[in-house]
Amino acid sequence: MKKLILALIATIGLVAGAQAATGGLAWDKAPSKTNDVAALQNGAKLFVNYCLNCHSAAFMRFNRLKDIGLTDQQIKDNLLFTTEKVGETMKSAIDPKQAKAWFGALPPDLTVIARSRSGAGGTGADYLYTYLRTFYRDETKATGWNNLVFPNVAMPHALWELQGVRKPVYAEQEEHGHKVAIFKGWEQVTPGTMTPLQYDQAMGDLVGYLQWMAEPVQNTRVRIGVWVLIFLLCFTFVAWRLNAAYWKDIK
Repeated sequence: MKKLILALIATIGLVAGAQAATGGLAWDKAPSKTNDVAALQNGAKLFVNYCLNCHSAAFMRFNRLKDIGLTDQQIKDNLLFTTEKVGETMKSAIDPKQAKAWFGALPPDLTVIARSRSGAGGTGADYLYTYLRTFYRDETKATGWNNLVFPNVAMPHALWELQGVRKPVYAEQEEHGHKVAIFKGWEQVTPGTMTPLQYDQAMGDLVGYLQWMAEPVQNTRVRIGVWVLIFLLCFTFVAWRLNAAYWKDIK
C-alpha cells in the first residue's frame, strides 16, 4: 500500500510538471453549492448511482445525509440498493482483487477527495470539476478512455452516457523552436442524454456534494466563526471603554 501511494504521488507530480512545462490545462472554477440543498441532494444521488459502485466513502454514513434534508425513508427508498442499512458507512461492494485486475489498483476512497486534490491550479473542487468534464475516447487505453487533467488515468468514464462521446481539438503552436499541441476545445462525436450545459450543472452538483462530504460541518463552522468574530469585536469595544473609564482619573 505504501509503495502504491508513493507511486501515485510521483505520477501526479510528473503529470503536473509536464502540464506546467507545456502550459497545461487550466482548472475550471467549480460552482459553490455547499449551501444549495437541492444541488447537494442531486449530487448525493449521482454519487451513489455512478461513483459508489467502485469507490467507497468509508468515513461517511448514509444517515448523515439527513443534514442535507433527506429523511431515513428517502435514503432507504432512493439511495440504498442492496442490504445496507441507513446507519452504515458508504462502502463499495467491489472486490479488491477484481479491482486491481481491472484498473491496476483499488479505486481510492472519496470521503475527503475534495480536500486532498487542491494544488497550484486551484481548490480540490476545481480539480474534480475539471477532471469529471475532460474525459475523452482513447482506444489505445485499456478502458477506452483518457483524461486531459489526469493523462493515462486508469478510471473509465463512468458518466459517459450522460455526457456522450467527445474528442479534444488541438492546434499546433510553436514555442521555443518546437511545435506543441495546444488544447482548443471539444468536438462532440455522439450526444449524451444530457446537453453540455446540463452535464456541467450535474457535475457541479456532484462536486458540491463531494465538497460537503469532505467536511459536513463546514457551513456550521463558518456560521459559528462569524458570530465568534462579532462577539470578539463587541467585547473589544466594551473592554476599550472599561479601560478608559478605569484610568480616566489617573494622571
